[in-house]
Amino acid sequence: MKKLARLTGPILIAQLTQTLMSVVDTVMAGQKGAIDLAAVSVGSSIWIPVTLLVFGLAMGLAPVVSNLHGAKKYHQLANMLQQGFYTCVLGGVVSLAGLMLSPWLLDVMQVEPEFRQVTLAYIGYVAWGVPGFVLYVVLRNFCEGLSHTMPSLVIGFVGLLINIPANYAFIYGHWGMPALGGAGCGLATALVFWGMALSLLGYVVVARRFQSLQLFATFYWPSWDDVVYLIRIGFPIAMSLFFEVSLFAAAALVIAPLGPTVVSSHQIALNISSLVYMVPLSLSMAVTLRVGFALGAGNPDNAKVSHQVALLFGMTFATVNGLAMWLLGSWLAGFYTDDMAIIHLAAQLMGLAAIFTISDTFQAISMGTLRGYKDTKAAMLITFVSYWPFGLVVGIILARSDWLVSALGAAGMWIGFIAGLSCAAVLLSWRLKRVIRDYQTAAFRHQLNEEG
Repeated sequence: MKKLARLTGPILIAQLTQTLMSVVDTVMAGQKGAIDLAAVSVGSSIWIPVTLLVFGLAMGLAPVVSNLHGAKKYHQLANMLQQGFYTCVLGGVVSLAGLMLSPWLLDVMQVEPEFRQVTLAYIGYVAWGVPGFVLYVVLRNFCEGLSHTMPSLVIGFVGLLINIPANYAFIYGHWGMPALGGAGCGLATALVFWGMALSLLGYVVVARRFQSLQLFATFYWPSWDDVVYLIRIGFPIAMSLFFEVSLFAAAALVIAPLGPTVVSSHQIALNISSLVYMVPLSLSMAVTLRVGFALGAGNPDNAKVSHQVALLFGMTFATVNGLAMWLLGSWLAGFYTDDMAIIHLAAQLMGLAAIFTISDTFQAISMGTLRGYKDTKAAMLITFVSYWPFGLVVGIILARSDWLVSALGAAGMWIGFIAGLSCAAVLLSWRLKRVIRDYQTAAFRHQLNEEG
C-alpha cells in the first residue's frame, strides 16, 4: 500500500498541473476575447486527440521498462529507451500529418474567417512543440517505468511556471513580444513542451541514479523488432484513450442543439468529473508499474495483490467522492455560474456522475493492470465496443429520442456514459481474471518443472 501510494502521489500532482495549464490557457485567452477563447477551445479539441497516438505509444514503454526493472535486466534499459524514442518519433510524424489536416477540418465546420485564422495560427504554433512533447513523454514514461515518479511532479510545475508568463507575454504582447491573442497560447504550449522535455532530459543525464545505466553512452540503431513490439503494446493504449476521449467529444455534439443552458450544465458536470478522474487515472498508471515490476521479478501473486490494493484505494475514493457530488452538486456548480437553471441541471447531472465515477474508477484500474500485463489489444477492443456501439448509442437514444422513454436530454447522455463505462468495467474485469489465471498457471507449471 505504501509503495503504491508513493507512486500515485507524484503522478496525481503531475496530472493536476497539466489540467491546470489547460485551465490557465482558457482563462487567459478568454480575457482577450470570445474569438480567442473559441480558437483555443477548438484548437485544443484538434491537437489533443491527434497527439494521443504519441502519448499512448509512450505509455506502452512504461510496463516494458518496469518489467525489465523487476527482472534486473538493467543492461537492456538503454536500448529500450532509445527504441522508445524511435517509436514515438514515428507517432509524432503521424500526429504532425494529422495537424496538417486542420484547415480542411475547419472548412468542413464552416467557421468564420477570423475564427479560422486564429485557430490555425494556434495549431501551427503547437505543432512546433510536438518534437518536445515526444521527448518529454518518452523520458517521463521511462522514469515512471523505473518506479521513479517524482520527476513527473517536479517537471509538471516547471511546465506551469513556463506556461503562465509565456501566455502573458504572447497573448497580450508584454515584454516586447508580439500580441498574438489566442494564437499566443499555442506558442506558449510549444515552449512548455520544450521546457519540460529539456528539463527532464537534463535530469536524466545528471541524476546519480541513472549514471550506472549508461543510457546514452552507446548509440543503438532502430531495431524493427523492438519498435514493432512497442507499437503492439502502445498503439492499443492510444486507441483506447482515443475511444474514451472521442466518446465525450461526441456527447457534446449530441446535446449541442438542446441549448446553452443544457450545454453549460453538461460542461460544468463534466469539468468536475474530469478533475476527480485524475485520482483513478493516476492509480491506473501506478498499478501498471507495480504489476510490470512484479511480473518481471517473477511474482505473479504480487501483481494480483497490487491490483487488489489499487482497487481498494480507488473504490474508497470513488464512494466518498460520489457521495460528495450527489450531496453537494448545487454548491459545486455555484463556483461556475450564478444562473439557477444551469446550477439545478448541473446538480442533477452530478447525481448521475456519482454513479459514473464508480464505473470509471473500476474500468480505469482494470485497464492499468492489464497494461502492466502488457495485454492491451483485448482492452482496446473492449473499450471500442463499450464506448461507441454501446455507451454512445444508448446515450443518443435516451437523450434525443422517445423510443424507450421520453427524451431525457443531457441526463440521457450521462446514463449512456454510465452504461458504456459499466460495460467496460465488467468486460475488462473478466479479461483481467483470465489473464491473472493464465499467469498463475504458467508460474505453477514453471515451479513444477524446476522441482522435477
